[in-house]
Amino acid sequence: MFSSRAAWNLTPNSLSIAIARRRAAGRPFDDLTESNPTRAGLALDYGDSFEALASEPVTRYEPDPRGLAVARDAVGDYYRARGLTVDPERVVLAASTSEAYGWLFKLLCDPGDDVLVAHPSYPLFDDLARLEGVSLRPFALTYEGRWELDLDGLRDAITPRTRAVLLVHPNNPTGSFIDRETLEALVAVCSARGLCLVADEVFGDYGWAPDAGRVESFVDVSAVLTFTLSGLSKVVALPQVKLGWIVVGGPDAQRAEALARLEMIADCYLSVAAPAQHAAAGFLARRGAVQAAILARVAANRAALRRALGDGSRATLLAAEGGWYAVLRVPRTHTEEQWVLALLERDDVLVHPGWFFDFAREAFLVISLLPPEATFAGAIARVVARIEDDLA
Repeated sequence: MFSSRAAWNLTPNSLSIAIARRRAAGRPFDDLTESNPTRAGLALDYGDSFEALASEPVTRYEPDPRGLAVARDAVGDYYRARGLTVDPERVVLAASTSEAYGWLFKLLCDPGDDVLVAHPSYPLFDDLARLEGVSLRPFALTYEGRWELDLDGLRDAITPRTRAVLLVHPNNPTGSFIDRETLEALVAVCSARGLCLVADEVFGDYGWAPDAGRVESFVDVSAVLTFTLSGLSKVVALPQVKLGWIVVGGPDAQRAEALARLEMIADCYLSVAAPAQHAAAGFLARRGAVQAAILARVAANRAALRRALGDGSRATLLAAEGGWYAVLRVPRTHTEEQWVLALLERDDVLVHPGWFFDFAREAFLVISLLPPEATFAGAIARVVARIEDDLA
């Protein structure tokens, strides 16, 4: 009766069952997986930006497949403030980056084609690709004191049906950026093999320190067809406003054809709501204060995590450069599932197992750095104590 694209295994796993039982029983816990900024107790100042959601222009329906000029201009201004040049004519708006992925899979792939993606990475990609009949082929993001793309593994993963390489910059959850040398190698591979680059930069504003060797953005890549994604969800911590975008780059002729075809796809949906488009400029103008508050929270919680670990801990905090997450390598004396269930049942703390993000081996725990500082400090102290006790 149902499409094979929707043939998910809907049986809850042991962690989902444990969480549901606790909630049903009214047993609270500290959620160190919380990545929704609207639930993290952050004091974010948007001024009067929300008023634009009910302004007079919102009363008119003026469909534009690529998005209204006022919103695309706001995206161009956002990049200009970052020292980057983006012609608004290269911008296509979507309701979210998730929708943008669906459009790009439609644009680039026939059913059965594949896209390369680095692991570990964001787990939603598998479902988004599956819904479009596209396969994802992983290649490794390896860690030896810092995270690096396995370029040899990327080359080996390419098949005759590979259409693109998908990157998250910085990666979620590892917090690692692509450096300039790696970008040059990626462009060379894509150029030689006729592949596109898709770069998800939703966390791009959340680098923790300047780095001259880091790629600032993929929006100025010109040698190969490139699609750079971002949106209000992370840039100004407004996932509920539902506005994302694609910046198309690359050789002139390919870019023009991609934009024309994307416009046809977008015209089939016309999904971006007028209120979000008319409010975009105001929201983006507040990004400095919003991001400063988030970065301060992230820095405070990462510092608390370092203090809790101290010297000689059995857990290792892996190096990162940005984003909202921390990755802990824990002893392989137990499976990730055992670690996570023990922390939930014995210590009232929820963390992500590494397998949720497709870590290639165990044992890793992934922790959000967004929760309120007092909550985080108390919860992470219990996490570290449990690790030191080895589930005793």
